[in-house]
Amino acid sequence: MLAARLAGILPPLTPSEALEVTMIHSLAGQLNEGKLMRNRPFRDPHHSASMPALVGGGLRAQPGEISLAHHGVLFLDELPEFQRATLEALRQPLESGKTVVSRANAHVTYPSRVQLIAAMNPCRCGYLSDASRACSRAPKCAQDYQSKISGPLFDRIDLHVEVAEVSADDLTRAATGEKSSVVAMRIKCAREIQEARYQNLGVSIRLNAHADGELLDEIATLDEEGQGLLKKAATNFKLSARGYRRVLRVARTLADMENSSSVKLAHIAEALSYRRLHFSS
Repeated sequence: MLAARLAGILPPLTPSEALEVTMIHSLAGQLNEGKLMRNRPFRDPHHSASMPALVGGGLRAQPGEISLAHHGVLFLDELPEFQRATLEALRQPLESGKTVVSRANAHVTYPSRVQLIAAMNPCRCGYLSDASRACSRAPKCAQDYQSKISGPLFDRIDLHVEVAEVSADDLTRAATGEKSSVVAMRIKCAREIQEARYQNLGVSIRLNAHADGELLDEIATLDEEGQGLLKKAATNFKLSARGYRRVLRVARTLADMENSSSVKLAHIAEALSYRRLHFSS
């Protein structure tokens, strides 16, 4: 339910984005009444989906789910249940934002800039946190189950959030959360800040997620405290170079959400809290 709502709180497609999304769906024969698409796509393929279905392929090298979700949301539920090779094929598109489909009669590149959301239980039985219901192999079963997802794939996911089991009290308690419209406005403001930043810098990207190298260092300059914390975390938690850069991007975005011109210690600390550092136990 949360994943399905995300596409609705993201800003509407820009004219150029709408054209790109419409063209991809047209190539796949999934364009509704031949009209220009205005809403961000939400794709949620079943875990039995094949590699060509997810990344593209087939006789005519058609776009897969990750390209059909371009500029939108790709939701992979029950992540460890997908075939290992299929998930590994996502690594390059998630990094580069494009998918290359190579066949004997075709060699096609499709854009694949997506917001990936994945969901999984901590173990196959799903009751790791409840000793009365957990299987006899706990906690070893959690390590075996989670190890179906490779470290490099986990490393490409910026935010790792453990969601506690919903209790009966939670179900009967009156809702107190923010409305989607409020969250959407906050996201819109943060994106406008980012677009203005990169326009002023004279670069073609629009979001922090696409910044790297010297550009990322320039927009996410840390003070002495922030540098110290991130360096210590990189050493203690053995962050990869990719993980290190992703922490910087998330911290810069957290600062934008608060309309802060600089990345502060608190932003680095929160960004680090979202990294997956070990198996649940």
